[in-house]
Amino acid sequence: MEIRTSRAEDVDQVEKLIVSRMDPSDGVDARLLMTDPDAGCEWVAVATDGDRIVSTATLMDETVTLAGLDIPAGQVEQVATDVEYEGKGLVRQLMGWAHDRSAERGHLVQVMIGIPYFYRQFGYTYSIPVKQTRPLVRKPEPVAGHTIRRAVEADIPALERFQRDVQQGVDLRMGHTVQCWRWLINRTGTTTWVVERDGSPVATGRSTPPEEGDVVLGEVAGDDAAVKALVQLVNPDQVVERLPVLEEFLEARRPGLEQYLVRIPDVPKLFEHLRPVFTKRLQGQEPTEVLLGFYRTHVRFRWDGTGIGPYEWGGTMMGPGEEGGAGIAPDLLAPLLFGPHGIDGLRRLFSDIYPGPKFDLMNALFPPVTSDLLTFYLP
Repeated sequence: MEIRTSRAEDVDQVEKLIVSRMDPSDGVDARLLMTDPDAGCEWVAVATDGDRIVSTATLMDETVTLAGLDIPAGQVEQVATDVEYEGKGLVRQLMGWAHDRSAERGHLVQVMIGIPYFYRQFGYTYSIPVKQTRPLVRKPEPVAGHTIRRAVEADIPALERFQRDVQQGVDLRMGHTVQCWRWLINRTGTTTWVVERDGSPVATGRSTPPEEGDVVLGEVAGDDAAVKALVQLVNPDQVVERLPVLEEFLEARRPGLEQYLVRIPDVPKLFEHLRPVFTKRLQGQEPTEVLLGFYRTHVRFRWDGTGIGPYEWGGTMMGPGEEGGAGIAPDLLAPLLFGPHGIDGLRRLFSDIYPGPKFDLMNALFPPVTSDLLTFYLP
């Protein structure tokens, strides 16, 4: 069997394979992506047995923004294997293809939603909270002067503006690319809506089709009156929590925390990229030497009160706290950088994360992070 990048002549087989393991709408998604002028077959890998495609995976380009700094990222989606070929390590090889291509494209992290546990085998860590999907207990009253329609490609600038307005108040965000907006608008697995008032777009959201069961409404954005009108007009069974204006209409939050998976393939590269974020966080701290120990590796740098000196990377260090540093388990670095706990919260959950004697410094360097991520599939 061969692992390779897909070709135009593979579209029918990839679509058929994905439909056989998922839903007809997922096959539509595969065709939209593979025929897109800005994405196409270069984004899709296949495993072949002769002329037969027996497994596939897709790598999407994304941008994650942390504290105003854009971080190139990849997202793996649409992973499917023919039932006759399960258990042969094909997904592992396809993930290797995706990670190699991700590095070639300059991605510094990979972010995804995945089935429980499975992708932890490939270096991913549960890191960023997924917003809860909560039952709608009552509908808002009808809001006069609003109409609703399906979004079209000409709406993309307005859709992006609505989402930016919602996300501007969070530390970590990921929006949809223009390519992804095209797929979302033209797919059958969800409907992207536009609410208009006086002929102008004022809100948006995305809902699942009724034939799939409970209708879920997510990615809600817009002004308060328009958002209430959106919920009233779509009449969903459940809503993905996001805006305070809808809290009174949703069932109370329940215990449990779903999370996005994050993979960091090259820590030194990511740290160099994050230098502006770290510099901003350390403003006001006294000049000092900073030591971060990741057990098998460690890094030192000088904070002079205004800037960060060169990173000095070294090998195994089992007790960084004894040298005035922080201890950070390498598999918990992603939730430390991108998650809601910060180093102070994570130290209360895991014994192998601790800030060491420079408590205030490490809390400034690794604070809790609020987030809002948009992914291809609704959570």
